[in-house]
Amino acid sequence: MVYYLIVCRSLTYAQRTEAVLSRAGITAHILRAPKSVDSEGCTHGVRVSERDLTAALVVLARAKLSPKRIFVFASDGSYKEVIL
Repeated sequence: MVYYLIVCRSLTYAQRTEAVLSRAGITAHILRAPKSVDSEGCTHGVRVSERDLTAALVVLARAKLSPKRIFVFASDGSYKEVIL
């Protein structure tokens, strides 16, 4: 299954992002971003499925919660940044 990692600037923003998406009926899970994604160390992200990404971005824009960066989990186990 393909999923996307919406990188947030802090755990608090990741929690807010997850809460907003859950209220909109979008399944989202908070996790620590791997070091390959962000070298700052304590960055958290929210994982959403491929089918929910567009709706998630619309919901987040309405809530004024802009993602720091977005990555797709590649089939080789790596993360690749998505430019929107």
